[in-house]
Amino acid sequence: MKNNSFDIEWVREQFPALKNNMAFMDNAGGSQTLKTVMDRITEYLTHYDVQLGASYSTSQIASTQLEESKKPLQSWVNAKHPEEIMIGSSTTMLLRILSLCISQNWKKGDEIIITNSDHESNMAPWKDLQKAGFKLKRWKVNPITYQLELDDLEALMSNKTKLVALTHTSNILGSINPIKEITKLVHENKALICVDGVAFAPHRLVDVQDLDVDFYVFSTYKTFGPHQAIMYGKLEHLTAISGINHTFIDSIPYKFQPGNLNYELSYSLAAIPDYVKRLGNNDLEKGFEEIADYEQELANHLLNYLNSNPNITVIGETSANKNLRVSTISFVHKNLNSQHIVEKVDAHDIGIRFGDFYAVELIDDLGLRQNNGVVRVSLVHYNTIDEIDKLISLFKKVL
Repeated sequence: MKNNSFDIEWVREQFPALKNNMAFMDNAGGSQTLKTVMDRITEYLTHYDVQLGASYSTSQIASTQLEESKKPLQSWVNAKHPEEIMIGSSTTMLLRILSLCISQNWKKGDEIIITNSDHESNMAPWKDLQKAGFKLKRWKVNPITYQLELDDLEALMSNKTKLVALTHTSNILGSINPIKEITKLVHENKALICVDGVAFAPHRLVDVQDLDVDFYVFSTYKTFGPHQAIMYGKLEHLTAISGINHTFIDSIPYKFQPGNLNYELSYSLAAIPDYVKRLGNNDLEKGFEEIADYEQELANHLLNYLNSNPNITVIGETSANKNLRVSTISFVHKNLNSQHIVEKVDAHDIGIRFGDFYAVELIDDLGLRQNNGVVRVSLVHYNTIDEIDKLISLFKKVL
């Protein structure tokens, strides 16, 4: 970065796709990719594209390079041990693997708590365990405040509760759940916690030691990288549970990575935390603070308009306070179908979206299916006020 202010021009130069005329505001569905990520993919395929574990020099060098590339991922989430970082093809797959492995140590009648505000990725694997005799309970969002209330969770927990699975930030509500406080309650009840951070990680620093979570997972294609995902797990838990790889493989994290990694994509992931560090003048935490402050400005600009329209209801936190929400903003219109609104915008090279975003139960429980779900505008730190102004001017015509 050139100076201490947020240099949006420098930021946008790091993303080749932003050179076209498209305004990308569907970032919760998938962000644009950093040039440095692309460069590392090319670098790996050019110099290290061999099978690992052989005795010849290129294989040895490739093994070293890949191991070194994992260290920034450990630092990114502040994991205590490098083995605590697993890489997989998607958050959905990593959570499915976790559910199959961890449930082998449970017995019929044990309980799992999920929320109705989660993406199906952190619901379906736990729902399916009901077939094996485990009991599922739902922690539901207050339909008035759109908040998950701790008293409701405490009432659901029992001495049979094994796991609470929830999202750090709803991909519809945008609200930031108090994970540290929730984790404390879960651990006091001798259960484990699994957090889906997909909608949180692009916007804020993840510190798994500070949160004290047992498992934490997010997608890297929503954090400016390739179609991969990262899962953190406390070493003590990963050691205690069986893996899903070949029976003779018991090393961590390899026993949870069947077929091993996608080498070139995994190698490229190191460029993501490096980029955020550059935003913060070589400080990862400051880089995310820069992102949070700037995105709060973007969210405030859009929310000021949405909150001023009496026909619009923002689904989630109505303020732009960076401590309460990220810049993923959803709304419905009193008279207009969400699909109709988005399709009117599509023709103007602005990417937003409508629907349930795989948070099917939340949309149904809030009675929003009749609207065809919500309209979602999901902003990240490479978006601009000018782009939002263009969207607002279209909304004024459509809404």
